[in-house]
Amino acid sequence: MAGCCQQHNNKHEHEHEHEHVHEHEHGHGHDHKSGHAHHESKEGFRDLPSRQVVGNAVHTPIRIMQMDCPTEERLIRSRLENTAGVMTMSFNLMQRELLVVHQPQALDAILEAIKSLGFEPETAETDVVAGKNSMRKSRFPFGWKLPVAAILAISSEVIHWVEGPWLFSALLAVLAVFLSGLGTYRKGVIALCNWQLNINALMTIAVSCALLIGQWPEAAMVMVLFSIAELLEARSLDRARHAVSGLLQMVPQTAWVYLADKGWQELPVGQVGTGTLVQVRPGERIPLDGTVVKGYSTVDQAPITGESMPVDKRQGDELYAGTINQSGLLEFRVGTLAENSTLARIIRVVEQAQASKAPLQRFVDQFAKYYTPAVCLLALLVAVFMPFVLGTAWLDAIYMALVLLVIACPCALVISTPVTLVSGLTAAARHGVLVKGAAYLEKGRKLRWLALDKTGTLTQGKPVQTDMMLMPEKLAVTQVSGGRVGQEKASLDETEARRIAASLAGLSDHPVSMAVAQAARKDGVLAYPVEGFQALPGRGVQGVINGVEYMLESPRRALEQGLLNASVIQAVHTFESQGKTVVLLCCQNRVMAVFAVADTVRPDSRQAIQRLHEQGVKTIMLSGDNSQTVQTIARQVGIDRALGQQMPENKLDVIAELQKSGMVGMVGDGINDAPALARAEIGFAMGAMGTDTAIETADVALMDDDLRKIPCFIELSRVTYRVLVQNIVWALGIKLVFLLLTLGGMGTMWMAVFADMGASLLVVLNGLRLLSFKPSY
Repeated sequence: MAGCCQQHNNKHEHEHEHEHVHEHEHGHGHDHKSGHAHHESKEGFRDLPSRQVVGNAVHTPIRIMQMDCPTEERLIRSRLENTAGVMTMSFNLMQRELLVVHQPQALDAILEAIKSLGFEPETAETDVVAGKNSMRKSRFPFGWKLPVAAILAISSEVIHWVEGPWLFSALLAVLAVFLSGLGTYRKGVIALCNWQLNINALMTIAVSCALLIGQWPEAAMVMVLFSIAELLEARSLDRARHAVSGLLQMVPQTAWVYLADKGWQELPVGQVGTGTLVQVRPGERIPLDGTVVKGYSTVDQAPITGESMPVDKRQGDELYAGTINQSGLLEFRVGTLAENSTLARIIRVVEQAQASKAPLQRFVDQFAKYYTPAVCLLALLVAVFMPFVLGTAWLDAIYMALVLLVIACPCALVISTPVTLVSGLTAAARHGVLVKGAAYLEKGRKLRWLALDKTGTLTQGKPVQTDMMLMPEKLAVTQVSGGRVGQEKASLDETEARRIAASLAGLSDHPVSMAVAQAARKDGVLAYPVEGFQALPGRGVQGVINGVEYMLESPRRALEQGLLNASVIQAVHTFESQGKTVVLLCCQNRVMAVFAVADTVRPDSRQAIQRLHEQGVKTIMLSGDNSQTVQTIARQVGIDRALGQQMPENKLDVIAELQKSGMVGMVGDGINDAPALARAEIGFAMGAMGTDTAIETADVALMDDDLRKIPCFIELSRVTYRVLVQNIVWALGIKLVFLLLTLGGMGTMWMAVFADMGASLLVVLNGLRLLSFKPSY
C-alpha cells in the first residue's frame, strides 16, 4: 500500500511547506562522512543519513520496511504521540521513511514504541551495525509457505464441494490460514489493541469469525488471496517507488582522475573533490558535474534535461553527471561533489515532491478515514438487526457482515492517488521538468494565463550587436592635454566610433554594453585605455579616452538632456520598431553614433506559445524593456498581450489582476522575477540547469530552458488528473457493486477479497502508465 505525507496547496500554506521541506532535508541530506548522497541497496533504497542535531532537538530518520498504508501511518503516529520526548513527525510512505524530531534522550523509547507495534525500525546507526552485507528482509517472507497454503485452501474447497469429511476440510483450511496469515494475525491483533481498524485488523476479524461459523474453506481462500494480493501489490508499487532513485544507476561509481604523482587513476566518485581533473572516454557516462577543459564531443543530456538531440561540448561548457559522452575524449574539472550534482539535486527534489499530497489525494485520505468505520458500522447493523427485521438466519447475517468487513478495506482507493502522482512526477523529471510538489502537478491543468518574462525566457538572454550608425556632423570637441584646454572639429569614422564605444562597454557588466564590446572584439577592434570610468545607474557609462570624455547612454536619458536631433530620433525609432535596444555614443552633448542590440528569440518560443494557445492558455509578456521592443517580440512569437517597462511591482499588479479570471502561471529566471514567481499560483523557472536559486525558488523548473516543456507539463497534468479520476471511480465503483451484491445476499468473502485485489492491481497498473508518458508535440 502506498501513501505520502503532508502537502500545502495554496500560497498561504506555501511558506509552511518550505519549512517542512527544510525539516525533511535534515533527514534526507548527505552523509558527508561517506561522501555519497544516495548509496543504493539491492532493494533500491538509499542509505539513511545520520541524525542531525538542530538546537535542542534531534532529527532522526527511521526506515520502516513494513510501513506502506496510511492506516499503518496512523497506527505509528497514535503510538508515538503518547511517547515522551517526541516533538514532531513527518512520514514519507513512498520511501517508507519516518522523520522524528525529538529530545536527545528519547530515541531508544521511540524505537521501542515502533517495535511494540510489530515493525522493525532502521536508522543509519543500526544499518552500520548490521553491516552492508546483511540485506533487509523481504516484507513478504512467504517462501514455500504461500504456494503450499494455496494448495491446502483449494483442497479444502474441493473436499467441501464433494461433501467429504468436514473435519478434514477444516483441518486443511486452518493449516492454510496458519501458513499464509500468521503475520496478518499478529499485525491485526496489535492494531486492535491500539484501537486501529486497518486492513490487518479487518482481515483478522473476518477470517476468525468465518472459522467460528464453520466457513472453513472460504476463510482459508480469503487469507490466501489476501496474501497474494499484498505480494503482487507490493511488487507493483516498488516500480513506482524506485522509478526516480533508479536514475542513480546511470551514474558511474568510479571516475578516471588525474593525480600529480600517479597519473590517471580510477577512484570512487565519492572520493573525488572539486577542482579535480577527470577524463571520460567516448561511450562512457559522465560521473560528476564539471567544466570541459580539453577535448570536443557530443553529449546525450536526455537523462537530465529530456533533450532529444545530443549537445556539442567544448572547452568551457558544462557537463552533468549521468549524461553520456558520445564521440570524443573529454577532460573536465569537477565543479561539485557527487552528493551535490545536478542529478542528486533533482532526485532530492522529486523525492520531497513525492512526500507531498495533492488536493485530490487529501480528499481521498479524508474519505477513507470515514469510509472504513461507516462500513464496519453497517456490518454490525447487518449482523444484529437483519435477523430481527428481515428474519434472516443468524449465521447468514453474520456471514454477510463478514463480507462487508472485507469490503470495508479502503486500500485500493487509498493507493490510487499516490501511485499516480509519483508516476506523474517521475515522468515529468524524465522529460526535464522538475516539479516541486504533487499539488502543482495536479493544478497545472487549471492554468488559464501564463505570464512570461522576455529576456532569457522568450529570448536567448544574450544580446548581440546588429546595427551601427554614424552621425555625419563634425563636432566641436574639447580636449584636455597637459593641463591645457583646446577645441577642434572632429569627425569619427566607423572603426574609431566602435573602438571608443567598445572601450567603455568593455568595462560594464550590462548586457547591452557587453554585446557592443563583444562585437568589436570579434571583428578585431582594439580598445583604448579609459580613465575616470564611471557606471551611472539608470543612465549608462562614461569615461575619458585620449583626453576626451565620452558616454554610452540610453535614448531616454539622452532625450531628457535634449541631445536628440531629428536624424537621431529617426534612427532610434527605426531600430526600436524592429525590436532592438538602442545605446548612444555621446560626446560634448552631441550624439556621435547609434548602436542597436537585439536579443534573438529562442527557436522553440513560437511553437511553445502556439501549443499553449491550443491548450486554451492565454499568454502575456511582462518585460522591463521598452514597449516597442516588447511588442515586436510579442508579434514574432504570437503572444496575446505584451506590456513593456514593467518594474517588479508592476508585474505583481498585473498578475493579481489576471488572477481574477483564472489560475495564473509565471515564467522567469528564478531570481529577478522572484516576487512575480511567488505571487503566481505556479512559478516556472528558466535556467534551472545551472541555477540553484531557480530550483529552490520556483514551483516547476525547466531543466533545459525549453519553453515547450510548459505545454508538456500542462498536458501531463491533465493526463495525471484523468488517471486519478479513473482510479478513484474504479476503486469506489467496485466497492459499491460488491456492497450492493452483499446486501442483496449474492456476495461472498472470497469474491470480495478477489475484487479488492483486482481493484488494487488495476489502479496501480493504471497509475504506472504515466511512467511511459510522451508529450504530443
